[in-house]
Amino acid sequence: MQIGLISDTHGHIDDRILHHFSECDEIWHAGDIGDFKVTDALAQVAPLVAVYGNIDDHLMRRDFPENQWLDRGGCRVWMTHIGGRPGRYASGIRAGLQAHRPDIFICGHSHLLMVKKDPSWGGLYINPGAAGRQGFHRVRTMMRFELNDGSVLNPEVIELGTR
Repeated sequence: MQIGLISDTHGHIDDRILHHFSECDEIWHAGDIGDFKVTDALAQVAPLVAVYGNIDDHLMRRDFPENQWLDRGGCRVWMTHIGGRPGRYASGIRAGLQAHRPDIFICGHSHLLMVKKDPSWGGLYINPGAAGRQGFHRVRTMMRFELNDGSVLNPEVIELGTR
């Protein structure tokens, strides 16, 4: 199963994003969507799974949850927007990771791309960085990877250029 992973679009969507996700089986958005034009465009490319972020309004929060718990390709996945990072998880996240032990934990918010195995709970931490034009990041990023038999295969960082 090919997954496209994006976060922190802040209302920005462009043809390059859609092109890079054109072969994906699903697209996951880890919050700070910013505008329904983003989710509408992504959903035209592949089935969309998304969570709301801190900039998303009440309408976005009505349509997308704070957390998604998924079983895909033999992997248990937890996706939320504000998660922190290994060694500095946001409030309540470490307890959730310890209690549920997902294979993959995905978040956004920091605009910092990071993929790291975290031995403190035994899973893979993924933050795809930020694909939007707002924020302090210099390069817009997103990711693609495959899920198969409980493994993340062929992880790929896609750089979209400067913001």
